[in-house]
Amino acid sequence: SMLIRDAKIGDVKRIHELINHYAEVERMLFASVSDIYEKLLTFSVAEEDSRVVGCCAVQVLWENLAEIKSLAVDEACFGRGVGRALTQACMDKARALGLKKVFTLTLEPVFFEKLGFERVIKDALPMKVWSDCANCSKQDHCDEIALECIL
Repeated sequence: SMLIRDAKIGDVKRIHELINHYAEVERMLFASVSDIYEKLLTFSVAEEDSRVVGCCAVQVLWENLAEIKSLAVDEACFGRGVGRALTQACMDKARALGLKKVFTLTLEPVFFEKLGFERVIKDALPMKVWSDCANCSKQDHCDEIALECIL
């Protein structure tokens, strides 16, 4: 059975592995082990048979804005609702903090649309959102789609 829980120190190497598997094929941004330690409090993980099979983070950017990011699921577990459960856990965390809205930048818009997100124009997002873009090889030809969800 699957357990969704807050990430712990012992999960960092596995989170790093999951994220960088996708970064290598340009599906998400690379994250260093150091980045993950620093942002560990933003992460939730999915655990199956005491193995971490997915991760997702929610980062607060401002009083009315949080980003769902770094969603990565082990390909062996696709189709089992791991991504959905992780995303919903992060949305619940945002809601519990008192946020009214979350957004995401993704190459998988249909996945998020099934969870109630709607596409928005990237330019409508505040400048704060773009700090990660400085580290991205695709900053001049970004193919990600912005979506938001009212909580």
